[in-house]
Amino acid sequence: MRYFLFAFALVVAAVVSILGFRGTTFTKPPLEIFPDMDRQSKYKPQSSSEFFADGRTDRLPVTGTVARGFLKDDDFLHFGKDGENWAKGFPMPVTQEFVEHGAQKYAIYCTACHGGTGDGNGVTKFRGMVTTPSYHDARLRDMPEGEIFNTLTNGKGLMGYYKDKLTVEDRWAVIAYMRVLQRSQNATVADVPQANRKDLGL
Repeated sequence: MRYFLFAFALVVAAVVSILGFRGTTFTKPPLEIFPDMDRQSKYKPQSSSEFFADGRTDRLPVTGTVARGFLKDDDFLHFGKDGENWAKGFPMPVTQEFVEHGAQKYAIYCTACHGGTGDGNGVTKFRGMVTTPSYHDARLRDMPEGEIFNTLTNGKGLMGYYKDKLTVEDRWAVIAYMRVLQRSQNATVADVPQANRKDLGL
């Protein structure tokens, strides 16, 4: 038993002398038994390389290729265009779920300026921004959805762009909800289904 304790003490002393006590601060890199490829030879962005003729590690994309997810082959969906004209309608089915998604995004990104009903009376109007248009103006009610998509994507005037904040589908959903707001504030009796008119006392 004495030999075991003696050997154990030697092992502990060796481990402590090599690795140190728990919580000890070291100035040298730690001893890694299994580094698991945490550190390996590699090129870092914008560093130099003797392998390539131009001396750069960063390589240009292969000519004619497009990164996954960046192929914009549908002009209606990605640009709101129908040939040379602004597209009318939506490039996807407009469902209740789609409109509700647009309402959520509208509440986050649009209400502050355009107001809850789209009348332009958001909180920014009371902070000095008096030029926010109302969605209920005839000009915007008659504007093709594709043109609205372009404005939402690239911005216009004092309105910033939202292509980095809202996905393509998000932007179309917001426009769908915008149309709902316009319809709700400019509806007539003819827009109410016959079965529901009794609820209005008609």
